[in-house]
Amino acid sequence: MKIILFLLGIFSFSISLFAGDTTNIPLARQVFHDRIVKEQLRADRADGHQDGLIKVGPNSDINLLVTDAIFRRVNVLRNNVEDNPNLTTNNDKVRYLRFLEFLIRDFISAWKNHTLQPSMAPSLLDCFTSVFYDNMEGKSMLPYIEQAPYEVGKIVANLFQDNEGYKESRLVLFKKFATLYPGEILSNIGPYTEEPFADSLVIVAFNNSPSQLYSYSQSTQTKQGKLIARSRDSRIQTVVKLSRQPRALFYFPFLDDLISGKKTIDEISKVAGTDDNTYDSIGYFRLLVKTEIDYYGRLIRKDTPIAMFGANGLVDMLQRKAIQHFVTPINDLHEMPNPIRFQALNPLNAQELYYMMVLGENDIYTSSYKYSFDRMLQMMGPNPHGDSLLVSLNFDKFKKFIKMAAGYNRLDVFLKTMAPQNSEKLMQAFVLNLEKTGSLEDAVDVADSYGSITDPVLQKSMLANVEWNLARCTKQNDERGMKIYGLLKTIILSANPANNIDLSKEIGIPPIYTVDNKYLEDDSGRIIEQVFFYGDKDGIMSYNSYLTSFPASDWSITDKKLWIEIKSRKGKQVWIYANKPLDNEEGKDAEAQNQLRTYMDNQGLVPSIIIHRGHSYHLQSTINQLSESNKIIMLGSCGGYQNLKSILDYAPEAHIISTKQTGAMNVNKPIIDALDNTLREGKDIDWRKMWDDLSAQFVKAPKQIRETFEDYIPPQKNLGALFIKAYQKDGNSGE
Repeated sequence: MKIILFLLGIFSFSISLFAGDTTNIPLARQVFHDRIVKEQLRADRADGHQDGLIKVGPNSDINLLVTDAIFRRVNVLRNNVEDNPNLTTNNDKVRYLRFLEFLIRDFISAWKNHTLQPSMAPSLLDCFTSVFYDNMEGKSMLPYIEQAPYEVGKIVANLFQDNEGYKESRLVLFKKFATLYPGEILSNIGPYTEEPFADSLVIVAFNNSPSQLYSYSQSTQTKQGKLIARSRDSRIQTVVKLSRQPRALFYFPFLDDLISGKKTIDEISKVAGTDDNTYDSIGYFRLLVKTEIDYYGRLIRKDTPIAMFGANGLVDMLQRKAIQHFVTPINDLHEMPNPIRFQALNPLNAQELYYMMVLGENDIYTSSYKYSFDRMLQMMGPNPHGDSLLVSLNFDKFKKFIKMAAGYNRLDVFLKTMAPQNSEKLMQAFVLNLEKTGSLEDAVDVADSYGSITDPVLQKSMLANVEWNLARCTKQNDERGMKIYGLLKTIILSANPANNIDLSKEIGIPPIYTVDNKYLEDDSGRIIEQVFFYGDKDGIMSYNSYLTSFPASDWSITDKKLWIEIKSRKGKQVWIYANKPLDNEEGKDAEAQNQLRTYMDNQGLVPSIIIHRGHSYHLQSTINQLSESNKIIMLGSCGGYQNLKSILDYAPEAHIISTKQTGAMNVNKPIIDALDNTLREGKDIDWRKMWDDLSAQFVKAPKQIRETFEDYIPPQKNLGALFIKAYQKDGNSGE
């Protein structure tokens, strides 16, 4: 099969250049064929190499199928346009050639914007081809749109807007969209409010996130407002009533209790207040924590509270308030004495501190976490019992808590607050039933935790628990479980050099300790790097510091209007493009990034290295611009499992440098300097040697900077990322 597909790939590339050798193409239409070829070649070079193979990921079979779809199958269609008896005029033929041009253009755009998995190219061609020929005969495309995945159907339907089935296809596509993205139903339902299904979709929207009804129910004259107002569902009418309450969003986390009568609006208003002056931040956070414990108790009894999840739901609001009122203030005061710095934590009990730490995972500084952890133990009394705390919380988020405790070298301390048999049961539960969750997050937490543990006894115990679960899943013939625990076992064993395990060979992923210099090159032998800056105060400071890394003897800097180009003067060709940190509040930094992206795309400059310089709340913007061509990604902030998974969805072969806390300018700079200069000198990257050299450098740094560097995780030690890579290498997302 692979040989056949490879031959098809070579054949498809050749005919993309020479199509027309067997088909007579009039000179007047040659330009339209050329436009199709131009789009095909643009798809080909999207991975940095114009070689006749469209590489969309590590799976070679998928790459060949995508290549075959975009080259051979498109060329068959464009040649058929010239010979098709149903297309009798020049205008008809041109029109169908433009369909093909736009198909590839829209495929590339959807691929780059992450609205279509590029592996779906064959399915896209299947649907397009059927509609392509039926449209010539005046037939409706509806049957094909009904069968196609939403992402495919959307592209095809938008191409054939004059098809008689277009209106019905739009309805079908919107219903598919509503199923995939229930959180966006109300923002897109305007054109469909009079359709029979509209009322039922309001219920779907409510069940997913009641608070999304908030703003629309206030706008009584809009189509969405009228749709919500006519609902007879008593729960929705409660939301309508609530939306007229001052600071209404403060009430949505308690919606279940308001509907049942367990809480009243007056009770909540005592802490929510009517404005910032009457708002009791401690009382409100405390009420959120109590409700979270109650709701999670319902959740484990299979009674899911409607207000628990979604935007402005309980978990979302609890996290935002934890960060706003506690994590951010103690982070910002990191240079102040502890009594002043941590004053905001004084009113919190052990349960509240627990949620503050766990939900602040992506933002909390190391020093902030360690103090908060010690404070939590102190608030548990003279003889703290960690198991009693977890029982009082219904074990809510305990796996995340263990992962963080391990990461900050506090797990052993916490386990010693329990009887030995209870701590062993807790660690067994931490590793148990990873195959039964809807995502890989818990498995990734296990891998990351092991990478942080230094206690040999605890390491041995965790390995034993993984092996026991592997045996359990093998006995049950549970394929997902066998894969998860098998990979965890291999990754855990590889962490010990004495086991002499070649992880790349064992789990089938690219080398993890080294990156060949040539691996990062494009077709012209250049290494292209792109740096993302954001236009807030810290971003401007980071940018100014960054510019000092390039001495004129080694680098040239060309100042453009919205970005800078940095090129090596000697040694290897390393070209770096960095957008300027223009005003973030006005979105000028995003505009600069978009303009730079367009310029690089037009010039065929495909970055193999991406560097993110910005806070965690900017990270998603950078992630949205990643692609399969990115081989090294350095994050100025981490962002947790969801971001890590998204990065590897978009750039499956990437070596990732991340940190447990917010990135620091005086740590990022030496790492970036070491990376850029190694590449300029034409050397291969050896992460172990680079990190040893950096460690020796930071040993001499002030304590705070040294400890910050110690929170950075080099690619070979990022066990969670290695686990996701290994699990997804066959195209299996795990979700």
